[in-house]
Formats: sequence, C-alpha cells, structure tokens
Amino acid sequence: MPAHTDIAPDALHARSLEQEELFPIREVARLTGINPVTLRAWERRYGLIQPTRTESGHRLYSMSDIEKVRSILGWIERGVAVSKVGKILARTEPLQVLAKIIPDELVQADYIQWQQQVQAAVSAFDEVKLEQVYGQIFSSYPLTVVFQDILIPLWKQLLRRHEAFGQTSEWLFLDGFLRSRVLQRLLLVRVLQPRRVIVCALDEQVRELDVLITALYLSHVDSAMQLLSIGQPFDELTLVCERVKPQALILVSNHAPAADLARRLNRLVLSLDCQLLLAGDASDLAQESLAGSSVGCLGNEGAVMRQRLKQFLAGNLDT
Repeated sequence: MPAHTDIAPDALHARSLEQEELFPIREVARLTGINPVTLRAWERRYGLIQPTRTESGHRLYSMSDIEKVRSILGWIERGVAVSKVGKILARTEPLQVLAKIIPDELVQADYIQWQQQVQAAVSAFDEVKLEQVYGQIFSSYPLTVVFQDILIPLWKQLLRRHEAFGQTSEWLFLDGFLRSRVLQRLLLVRVLQPRRVIVCALDEQVRELDVLITALYLSHVDSAMQLLSIGQPFDELTLVCERVKPQALILVSNHAPAADLARRLNRLVLSLDCQLLLAGDASDLAQESLAGSSVGCLGNEGAVMRQRLKQFLAGNLDT
C-alpha cells in the first residue's frame, strides 16, 4: 500500500475538489440513477456523502462524489446494508483520495504490488487465490482504477509475452477469469430499460474482454447494454440495428484505425436510425479524421466514456 503522507486528509480532499467540475444534485441523479431524495438521505442519515454547498445552500457534487455514489450503489447491489457501507468506505476512501494527488511513483508502486499478487495467483493457476485478490483490489479502488490501472495492464503484458513455456496458458487463465467476472458484474448492474445501447467489436482483432469492459464502464448509463459477439459482420450492423432499434451503436477497438475507417463509419452512419459512436484507443486516434462527421468519439477512459455517452444520448454533446 502507498506510504503515509504528512498532508491532512481534509486538505487533500479540498485540493482534489479544486481540480474537478461540480454538478448540481439533479445532474448527479441523472448520472447515477439515484434520486435526489435518496442522495440526501445518504448524506443526512448515514453521512456517506459530503457535497460542497453554495452560499444559498445548494449541494454541489464533484466527480469524486459521483464515483462514491456509484461505489455505494455497488456495495448495496452486492447485498451490503446501506447502514454498513460507511464502515467499508471509511477503510477505502483515504486510499482513493490519496491516489489522485500523491506522487505518481507511490501510486504506481501500489498498483505493481497488486499486480504481483495477481501474477502469483495466475502463475499457480489458483482461481481461489485469484478471486480473493480480485475482491481485495475492488475493496480498495473504484472500478475504473481496478481495470484501467491494475488488471488490464497486466493482462496486456501477459498477452505480449509468448516466449517462455506456459505463458500463453497463464494469459488464457487470467483472460477467462476476468471475462467471467466482468460478465457477472454486467448482469449485476444491468439496467432493464426500454432504451438499448448496442456494444460491438469494430473488427475480429478486438478481444472480447475489451468489449466487455467497455460495456461495464458504460453500464451506469440509463440504458440497457446489449453486446454483440466477436465476429459480428460489419456489413450486417444496419440489419441488427433495424431490428433492435437501439438508441446508439458503439463500436469498440484498441487498435490503430485502418486508413479507410472514417469512410466506412461515415457510410454506415447514413444507414442507421441511431447514433454511431466509437470507443477505445481507436476513438482518440480517429477523432481528427472524424471531425465534422456524424460519428461521435467516446474516448478510452471509463469515467469520460460514461459521461460522454450520457451527453450524446441527451443531445448535449456535438460529434
């Protein structure tokens, strides 16, 4: 774990808030799906959230507060009583606040320590131990940090290493474990709404875990996520959308975009009655070539993707 710091936690929190945009309670309710009455109850009755106040007394929430709301919801969905969530957050919150502002080398050292524990369990093909470490990481960090900064970098590292005997088997073991756990979480947080968002790999080069995690990052949006299988023909996406009638089609890729990607996407969007969005590393790499088109780019970072999708669906963000 990161070493202690001489900066007081309240000061750390204040400095963190200065760097973040603040949201009114109605916007937090839209972003999280938790109504304002519940948000106020979590604050007054349990002290779970402490938003800042304007001079007139209106509540303002930072992105850190929003992530905490989602964390609270996650614990409740896992069967933890709301009255007990505060004790869990009290153990994990200082680490999450510190991770945003303490020196990067200390944060990275903590990530590496967790990765080493995951690697040890994977090398032993010990699913019980891996499940234990996986749970401990989730009790210490929010979802986006767990995957973006700890698990996926190790997953990619193992994927690139094929020289030594057994390394392919280790990657397959970790990949299978993560895919099953992400699917479990998707089922847990699935929002059964009439509106649907289709999430699909851009091409067959995309790994299934990339698509699953993208869907997980976006799953807090007030629409049901529907995943299409790897190998879905690009030319038949129009057919699928005609029958499903989604609000948006999201194509996922972490590979460098092909030279003709912008042309293919611009042609596809003309045949759709829904928004076409690109997510993953390819989104950032193709953003310039898609400027001025009807294709939206969500980026490759969990919280940013979720916020942009919400804005796209509400019609508040230009492509």
